Amino acid sequence: MAIIITDECINCGACEPECPNTAIYEGADDWRYADGTDLEGNVVLPNGRKANANEAQEPISDEIYYIVPDKCTECKGFHEEPQCAAVCPVDCCVPDEDNVETEEELLAKQRFMHND
Repeated sequence: MAIIITDECINCGACEPECPNTAIYEGADDWRYADGTDLEGNVVLPNGRKANANEAQEPISDEIYYIVPDKCTECKGFHEEPQCAAVCPVDCCVPDEDNVETEEELLAKQRFMHND
């Protein structure tokens, strides 16, 4: 499953540079599928949705840091544990019960975003 940032976030920003998928953004910032990935142009995401990887997407939160579920792999393929949760000083990076994925699905998403 993806990780979410709860409203207990103090906006310290410790999590953002730790994400290997560039799935974490500051509140109110637009995001792109291409940010920190090998994705370019029109793509079909692993969940079947179509998107242009270079187009700006609406922020998920206007107030606190947020994690894009389509880009979050819980650091599978990179680290043993989610790095955002490991560095969060207030423990507000928690599993997102609304975005449950298997380890195989998370690894497939990681391979999709990173061609190496």
